[in-house]
Amino acid sequence: MTTFEAIPVVGVSGTPGVRSRSRMLLDAALAALERYGARTRRVDLAELPADALLGRRPDPAVTDALAAVQGARIIVVSTPTYRATYSGLLKVFFDLLPQDALAGKVAVAIATGAAPAHALAIDHGLRPLLASVGALVAATGVYGTDLQFRDGVPEPALVERVERAAAEAATHAGLVPALET
Repeated sequence: MTTFEAIPVVGVSGTPGVRSRSRMLLDAALAALERYGARTRRVDLAELPADALLGRRPDPAVTDALAAVQGARIIVVSTPTYRATYSGLLKVFFDLLPQDALAGKVAVAIATGAAPAHALAIDHGLRPLLASVGALVAATGVYGTDLQFRDGVPEPALVERVERAAAEAATHAGLVPALET
């Protein structure tokens, strides 16, 4: 009998809000990856000390969050869209990662915004951010708009997109065999 160790997955929430659509989609992606056998953890950047995120002083919570991200096989990143790109919280956190910190790791990009006009925040913001530290970004990015949430719940088509992004990440990370063409 062989011993199976679950692949570590870390979700990074770049939202400053307590209630967040992007965090909801992040949790959906983490739940999908758990169904593939992954061991998940969510890091809420808003809960970390600002001085440490800005690099002004060391802090064990930030050090732990950075170590968790670097130790993960899959990283799921979610953010609300501000000024057509990701949140400042996400920026300062990723600035603390060393060059190539995510080399060999798979990433899933998730963003939310008020309207479809900022959907390119995935391709013009999150993908380059994740690639700048070496991550292989899943082809399916997830962008959700206000209209895709009814009574605080994402529409089935949006959840389906999250599931597809998680499946791609799971395949790239070796959690499931690649589909034959």
